[in-house]
Amino acid sequence: MTYIAKPKLHHPTLTRNNVGYTRRDYEGRISTLCAGCGHDSISAAIVQACWELDIEPHRVAKLSGIGCSSKTPDYFLGASHGFNSVHGRMPSVLTGANLANRELLYLGISGDGDSASIGLGQFANAMRRGVRMAYIVENNGVYGLTKGQFSATADRGSKSKKGAINTDAPIDLVGLALQLGATYVARSFSGDKAQLVPLIKGAMEHGGAAFIDVISPCVTFNNHSGSTKSYDYVREHNDAVSRIDFITSKSEITTAYAPGEVVEVQQHDGSTLRLRKLHQDYDPTDRLAAMTYMHKQQARGEIVTGLLYVDPLATDLHTALNTSDNALNTLNAAQLCPGSKALEKINAALR
Repeated sequence: MTYIAKPKLHHPTLTRNNVGYTRRDYEGRISTLCAGCGHDSISAAIVQACWELDIEPHRVAKLSGIGCSSKTPDYFLGASHGFNSVHGRMPSVLTGANLANRELLYLGISGDGDSASIGLGQFANAMRRGVRMAYIVENNGVYGLTKGQFSATADRGSKSKKGAINTDAPIDLVGLALQLGATYVARSFSGDKAQLVPLIKGAMEHGGAAFIDVISPCVTFNNHSGSTKSYDYVREHNDAVSRIDFITSKSEITTAYAPGEVVEVQQHDGSTLRLRKLHQDYDPTDRLAAMTYMHKQQARGEIVTGLLYVDPLATDLHTALNTSDNALNTLNAAQLCPGSKALEKINAALR
């Protein structure tokens, strides 16, 4: 159903931003994710952020990898540029596109499996190189496309719907981003739109590598062994002409809490997340203090949300490499190939 576009119905009273677009103009196709999936909430937050920033959709390039999260760029900014790369390789493709054309705003969408497992090396190098982008990980702790195995961000001791216990230590992408030199680092919850939208706006306007880890609940994997309503049982006793899974509809999980407060958010499977929102006098310009505070609260079983770190003097990869001010596809032959004398000068400088 991903080919089905939303009806282009625009009520004449819809509010327009300063560049003449309504919020509907920032939407994409109809989502095919499970009802209640936190990823759809993130898509809605991206739509709202871009609309409030008065960003023209064609100025955005959205790139993704593989996974439930990487399907979501089809559901927002339908008039922007887009590229769906191979598993875990989104950061490298985005880096190349960014170097070729710095005039676009780059939005990288990934998941915990895409970035913390097969794409961990790609993620690490994009952060340390300072590629200017808003990198959003939609983190649900499982591989949603392959029936809910634990991902690399799943907490040790967490239990799957099938009863398996995760014995591996989790990879903390926020901690890695801080350690590797990202200049804008935040964490949020998909159901806290009041916090998430401003964080995305800040990331889109940041001058360096901006990373947001968004905790996003998965609602799908509630079948169990022995149930006559489980996927496995039905497939073993059904002579089907095609395979179509039915996912029970669930409500979106939302929350609202004040800065400095801790809130317990119950998930669809009955488990609980303890979210702590940063207090108002928190200083986000101290990288070491951010890492210390995050790990201190993590030891207490809390997930810290908010803008954890930002470097107000951040620069990007173009500054480090002294690249062209113009997009490569706008340069003429003489600019792209200045001749043998220029090459000899470059080679002499390397001797």
